Amino acid sequence: MNMPASRPALDRPANNPRVVSLLPSATELLAAIGGEGLLVGRSHECDFPASVATVPVLTAARTRGSPAEVDQQVSAALAAGESLYTLNEDLLAELAPDVILTQDLCSVCSIDHAAVARAAARLPRPPHVVCLNPTTLEGVLDDLLTVARAVGRESAGTNAMVALRSRLYAAEELVNPYAEGPVVGFLEWTDPLFCAGHWTVQMIERAGGRHPLNPTKPNPQAGAAAGPQRAQRTAGPSRRVTPQDFAAAQPQFIIVSPCGLGLEETRAGVVALAAQPWWNGLPAVRDGRVALVDGNQMFNRPGPRLVDAFEWLVGWLNERPGAMPAGFPWEPWGMSAGAAHTF
Repeated sequence: MNMPASRPALDRPANNPRVVSLLPSATELLAAIGGEGLLVGRSHECDFPASVATVPVLTAARTRGSPAEVDQQVSAALAAGESLYTLNEDLLAELAPDVILTQDLCSVCSIDHAAVARAAARLPRPPHVVCLNPTTLEGVLDDLLTVARAVGRESAGTNAMVALRSRLYAAEELVNPYAEGPVVGFLEWTDPLFCAGHWTVQMIERAGGRHPLNPTKPNPQAGAAAGPQRAQRTAGPSRRVTPQDFAAAQPQFIIVSPCGLGLEETRAGVVALAAQPWWNGLPAVRDGRVALVDGNQMFNRPGPRLVDAFEWLVGWLNERPGAMPAGFPWEPWGMSAGAAHTF
């Protein structure tokens, strides 16, 4: 987890450190261990729990527009070696954090670790920078413990991790491990198409589905990585696919959950997809098995609410609506608002 063996010997509060979170999932992890009150600064994307809205914002995004326009801006910025986010270093210095929570997994999703580390090193009292890089479900649970150690709440971290793990196991018990599950097409972006990667593919497979566009593979020496060894099956990052490749997979279920977008923006993206001839011939579209999910809140954030997303996924793929968390932010494609969800 890139945590140093020991912290710098600085005169700082051991039990109530001042924390800045520049990562939405890290803010949720902090809140899950009862550390929400430690937060003195956040990123512009940190919006859960709702009470963090009063905490000062330190970052802003440079990109905006339609999915296609954002993709073009991202590609141009990455090619030029430019950051996609700004950081208010004056405010950061004023807040004088003891701990900064950030990431180095995706320079597109949130401000990157290198930019944060440079800013932290310029502060009069350089804070402890915790870099989170989960690529698996188990890695997310580990991050809960990492954040807990960084803020001196190890016991609370262990308790929260055990509770989340228990919910994951309980949901998995509803899945028939002997049935060949349906093919799932999971879109993390709609223009161009990007299919799911990392922990999302693990979730699909553990919920009983198959994701042939980017399947998990066993780690070396892990054998088939079946049963309790499923943590040894990992997938690569989200990857770009052509409409032809997506259609060739013949998905029986489709989930559209673009990274960082809410339901309204997701709906607009699917309207554009539905105007393309290949879309309406897909089995999932013909059978009414297309789900739109708020990607800004679920699936794309490697935090505690991945468990909510997994419970929903198990319920939807296995026709067990009782497994779905109340209020989960999703809607079936093609149904009017407020209509009953179907499977």
